[in-house]
Amino acid sequence: MKLASLKQGRDGRLVVVADDLAMAADAGDIAPTLQAALEDWASAAPRLRTLADRLSARGGGEGGGDYFPLVIADCAAPLPRAYQWADGSVYLNHMRLVREARGAEMPATFLEDPLMYQGGSDAMLGPVDDIAMADEDWGIDFEAEVAVITDDVPMGVSPENAAGHIKLVTICNDVSLRNLIPGELGKGFGFYQSKPPTSFAPVAVTPDALGTAWDGTKVTADIIVEHNGRLVGTPNAGTDMNFDFAQLITHAAKTRPLGAGTIIGSGTVSNADRSRGSACLAEVRTIETIDEGAPKTPFMAFGDRVRIDMVDDSGQTIFGAIDQQVVEYAPPR
Repeated sequence: MKLASLKQGRDGRLVVVADDLAMAADAGDIAPTLQAALEDWASAAPRLRTLADRLSARGGGEGGGDYFPLVIADCAAPLPRAYQWADGSVYLNHMRLVREARGAEMPATFLEDPLMYQGGSDAMLGPVDDIAMADEDWGIDFEAEVAVITDDVPMGVSPENAAGHIKLVTICNDVSLRNLIPGELGKGFGFYQSKPPTSFAPVAVTPDALGTAWDGTKVTADIIVEHNGRLVGTPNAGTDMNFDFAQLITHAAKTRPLGAGTIIGSGTVSNADRSRGSACLAEVRTIETIDEGAPKTPFMAFGDRVRIDMVDDSGQTIFGAIDQQVVEYAPPR
């Protein structure tokens, strides 16, 4: 089952989406928003699935009645605002490269306990929304990630039980401002200004919709990343993932419950096999520093585009692509 939120109000309007993303069906009679559906998932999910089956049986003809063509530009993030967005960093290859480039060793604890920060969740970007930034010198970068969305998770949940709380899966672009990060981390109090709104694919899917690309706790498909039309990388999201999503949920819920609609991110997808490329410019620059002594690839500039997608075995997009442009933002005076 595939779900999306059309732009309407602050929380969007819930629709069920056909497998090929061509058509959608209004789900307002079941739940007005995805957040409402997640808060009553046991009741809402079977009804949403029935609607999805009806949409699939219809065969994707022209719009009419409750069915209509899905326009990606009309899609907000699946959760346009969420009660919680917690992003991990579980691809240790990425962290090893970053530390190697600056001559530092990776702490042994990184192998035992995942890194995670709590990001801003009050204003998520849709799949084709502009990335508006006031200054190119902030070091604008993309980060291609996988994310899961949970129902209510009790505090102290075990990894074995945590997997059952994963209700939806999607991909995201965790936009980062690289040149602001060192100063913030140097204060010892984490990210804030260096982490602007995160962007999400138009569609979130139930794990069963991933077929063999879902192993129960992680996605095993390639994430495809392009910058200005040039392929940056196709790392596999299941390879070199040192902590899976069940472990991430357990980590996040160690001392607090997680409310329905919590989004947990994987961190930048990264493979040790360099032939797979990278999922962010910071890693590209890190490899250049290791190999050539200095980075040569610039961060994003105004007018640049980033495209992030994931496809199934037949080459069909699973979540719909994130396709964004960086634009100059003029703050109010």
